[in-house]
Formats: sequence, structure tokens, C-alpha cells
Amino acid sequence: MALIVQKYGGTSVASVERIKQVAERVAKFKMLGHQVVVVLSAMSGETNRLIKLAHDVQSPPDTRELDVLVSTGEQVTIALLAMALKDLGLKAKSYTGAQVRILTDNAHTKARILNIDEQHLRSDLQAGNVIVVAGFQGVDEHGNITTLGRGGSDTTGVALAAALKADECQIYTDVDGVYTTDPRIVPEARRLKTVTFEEMLEMASLGSKVLQIRSVEFAGKYKVKLRVLSSFQEEGEGTLITFEEDDNMEQAIISGIAFNRDEAKITVLGVPDTPGIAYQILGPVADANIDVDMIIQNVGANNNTDFTFTVHRNEYTRTLQLLRGMQAKIGAREVIGDDKIAKVSIVGVGMRSHVGIASNMFKTLAAESINIQMISTSEIKISVVIDEKYLELAVRVLHKAFGLEKAA
Repeated sequence: MALIVQKYGGTSVASVERIKQVAERVAKFKMLGHQVVVVLSAMSGETNRLIKLAHDVQSPPDTRELDVLVSTGEQVTIALLAMALKDLGLKAKSYTGAQVRILTDNAHTKARILNIDEQHLRSDLQAGNVIVVAGFQGVDEHGNITTLGRGGSDTTGVALAAALKADECQIYTDVDGVYTTDPRIVPEARRLKTVTFEEMLEMASLGSKVLQIRSVEFAGKYKVKLRVLSSFQEEGEGTLITFEEDDNMEQAIISGIAFNRDEAKITVLGVPDTPGIAYQILGPVADANIDVDMIIQNVGANNNTDFTFTVHRNEYTRTLQLLRGMQAKIGAREVIGDDKIAKVSIVGVGMRSHVGIASNMFKTLAAESINIQMISTSEIKISVVIDEKYLELAVRVLHKAFGLEKAA
């Protein structure tokens, strides 16, 4: 008998019929003698509908009240699945994040999990119940409902698996695993049988939408066995996210290509080239709870320098306004921006032992006259910022250049 945590995304519970199909899948695991905890997202499109309602009433909406509103989507699906399981003759019990007591900080709309009180869940599992938990949500120390940000149900699933010391956490979604890149852009993209946590962490952080980055961080930190599977296929092994590099990893120089359309670039021109200028610029940005991604500071000239960084496109206008309001204080000549950029990244642990990866990437993009605006590297990834209109072309030519369409 194993303890399995299963997470189902919005498309998996998009209708009553699909919720019943999830119940039948869960029932099969239960009938095999396994203990099962199910984590659900809201029905596909429901969270967007609720956010739109909020903006129709108040723009921008109060974040505390927005969390109260959008958390109701998961409350609907957990109740319906519990009913569907009971209709199949199984014992089932639904829990909201607050009822479990998934304790988070108070950063509304993007809270982080601090602790999970799993004792009630263990008792109900021992009593033979299938536990159905609302993903994406928790509660802060004052009892306020919080949400974990887009894709937060993945994090809920992995965090529960860690707290319960589950044998496996299965992420069911509308794709049957992790691919070398998005098959909608490159039809020749291949499903990977395995990928390391290190690679998956990079891919998630670089724009791959299969898993939320925090869920991968949780899984790696607590050694949760993680598998990505399709909700719509009965058979299939999906993609196993592993702790170890397998014997074939040397051959797979590049495992995948990730990309992100949600980037925007801010450039602070003509700031004094003095110690502490980076903090003067980025300190207030951090205080405003705005995440910064890539950063470049140019070589100083005439005691001045230019400072460029990227943020999520949703934060573009706010960041621009913030820095323009500080322009005189930091001594900048001008603050400009561009919200029509994209980030493309190649990822692979094999890069550690192979040379010439960066030059091959740059040569491939140059051959298509794609200008590189920013570059960022780590041991196992190279990211470039390019004009958004060249994104799909860049992904296709890089996928081919590194032979990712070929079977490993």
C-alpha cells in the first residue's frame, strides 16, 4: 500500500463529466489499496472569470478581497469531486486550505507556504477516506485567506506530499509529460522520460508552464518523487523528475528549450557609476514586492553607467512609474522600457561537460538575424532576451540546431 498525492489541473476538472472521470481514476488507485490525497485546481477559466469580476468592481482590486474571491473556485471542485467519489461508494472528505491549515505568509495573491498541519488528514486517511484538498490557497496567522499565485495548486500538491511523506506526487495535466519544448511551436518536440530536478527547476523558472517553479523547489528540497502525467490518457508513464543524473545524461547536452513571453525590460540611463547604485535602483523595486529577473550594468563611462533589468510584464507599468518617480533622487538621465520582449533559454546538465554551447546558440540566432539584447548564464542554462516577434522562430531553429527532435 502506498500513499499517493494526485494533483489535477483546471482542464482536468473543467466539467461535471471530467470531474466524474477524475473520480473513476482515483477510485482505481483506492481499490488497489492505496491511500489517496487529491489536490484540485478550479475549473478551467474560472479563476480568470473571478479576476475579471473583481476588476469590474474595483481596479486594481484590493488583494485581500481578491484572495477571498478567487479561492472560491477550488472550493467548488473539491466539493463536487467528494460527491462524485461518494457516488461511487467511496468514503471522501473535502478540505479548503484553511481547514487543513496550510499556513502561509501574508503576501496576498502570491503567498508562500510556511507550515502544514497534516494531523487531521492522517486521521481521515487512516479512517479510509479519500482526502480532497483545495489547491492554490492557504491561510495566514491572522486567519486571512491567501492564494499562492498562478499554478499554486502544483505547490499545494507537492507541499502536501512532503508533509505527509507520500510515496509519490503525481501531477495530472493536459499534457502527458515534460517536452523538449512546446509542441504547439515545434511539432517535432519529444516527451522526456526523465529530467533532473535541477533542469526542471531551470525550465520552470524560465517559462515552462508544465509546473510552477515553487512546486519544483519544494519537491527538490524534500525529496518528493514527482511525476507529470496526462489526465486524458489511461496509460503512459509520463515524465519522472529525478534526483540523479542517469547514465545517458552525458549524451543529452541540451534537454529542452524554455521560453517566456511575459517579460518586460527597464533601462535606467545615465546613473552615477558609484558603489551602491544598484541597491538604490533595485532596493525600492524589491520593497514594492516586484521580482527582478535578468540584470545588466554597462561599463561606466564619464562617471555614468546604464542599468538594465527585466520584470514580469504585469509589473512593467508599476516599475516604470516607481523608477521615474525616483529619477531625480538617483541622478538618472532617463528611465525607459520595452514590454515587447521575450526570453529564450536552453537548458541541460550536459552543458557542464561540453564546450561551444553558447557559441552554437549565438551563431544559430545570428543566422536568422535575431538580435540578442541581454544574456544570462548558469552552469546548466543560457538565456537570451530578444524581440518578441522573433520568439517562435528562435525556438524552432534552436530546437533543430541542438538535435532535440532526435530520440535520445
